[in-house]
Amino acid sequence: MEHLTKETFFEKVFNYEQNKDWKFEGKLPCIIDFYADWCQPCKMVAPILEELSKVYEGKINIYKVNTEQEVELASAFGIRSIPSMLFCPSEGQPQMAVGALPKETLIQAIDDVLLNLKNQDAK
Repeated sequence: MEHLTKETFFEKVFNYEQNKDWKFEGKLPCIIDFYADWCQPCKMVAPILEELSKVYEGKINIYKVNTEQEVELASAFGIRSIPSMLFCPSEGQPQMAVGALPKETLIQAIDDVLLNLKNQDAK
C-alpha cells in the first residue's frame, strides 16, 4: 500500500489547490486511509486494508496518509478523528467514513461506493 504525500495526492487523487470542485485524478477508484502511528484503532484496520488491497488488486487502490506528517492534507479534508477513510469512486463525489470499520463494512462500501455493484445487480 502506497503512502501519499501532498504531491502524490495531487497526482493520484485530487488537486485541491487547482480545483475548487472535486475532480478525481486517479485511474482506479480508491480508499485513502488517514491514520497516525500512535492510533490503536488505525493499527486494527491496517491489516484488513492490507488484505483488501490484495483481494481488490487491479480494481481499486488503497492509499495511506499519515496525518502527523501530512498535516495540511489532513486539514484540507477536515480530519478530526482517525482513522478516517475517504472513499473515492471514479465518478461522483467521495464519501468519508470515520472510525475503525469492520472488514464486512469495508467490503460493502468498496462494492457499493467504489465498484457500484449494487446498481449492476438491479439491472
